[in-house]
Amino acid sequence: MHLISDALYFPPVSETSFEGILAVGGDLSSERLLLAYKSGIFPWFNPGEPILWWAPKLRMVLYFDELVVSKSMRNILNRNTFTVTFNQNFSEVISNCSLIEREGQRGTWISQEMREAYCKLNELGIAKSVEVWQKNELVGGLYGIDLGGVFCGESMFSKVSNASKVAFISLANQLKNEDYKLLDCQVYNEHLASLGCREIDRDDFMKYLNSGS
Repeated sequence: MHLISDALYFPPVSETSFEGILAVGGDLSSERLLLAYKSGIFPWFNPGEPILWWAPKLRMVLYFDELVVSKSMRNILNRNTFTVTFNQNFSEVISNCSLIEREGQRGTWISQEMREAYCKLNELGIAKSVEVWQKNELVGGLYGIDLGGVFCGESMFSKVSNASKVAFISLANQLKNEDYKLLDCQVYNEHLASLGCREIDRDDFMKYLNSGS
């Protein structure tokens, strides 16, 4: 594990620990965050603790042709129960993501410091959101980093059943239509697996990042 100084630098991802931690320290400046994502690295740490930078050996991703949309979800989408927008209310999406606690998943790790950092990235056109509305109320959504070719999903939330799935499926279809290579989902969980995501080797993931994203 490396200690990050003020220099805008990350060591190679091959030098991560067994747990997937590459480095500790540094800051959440827009420049450092963008360098991290372009290098296959993302921050994940608890509020009040040093920043931890991760590059796990296995990366959870979605290949768009492998997206799983169940029959019940197709019915929901066809009924237009929800309205979906893109990048219309980033601050509210990340705020809601920070309030959702999910067993076995990252939830409360999105501190005020994190929210401010990603809102700055949104102002720069790098961080983007998907919003899901029901009767003019924001009921679900997700946000992530758009590298052009690869979209790195960060977190999602749902206030009503299926809203986060609608956000995810809508984003996947949009990215596929725009010829993106894949949707990065970082680490495994059963919810993502049910939507067709799977783990690939970090080296394979890096090839996508380095092929023009």
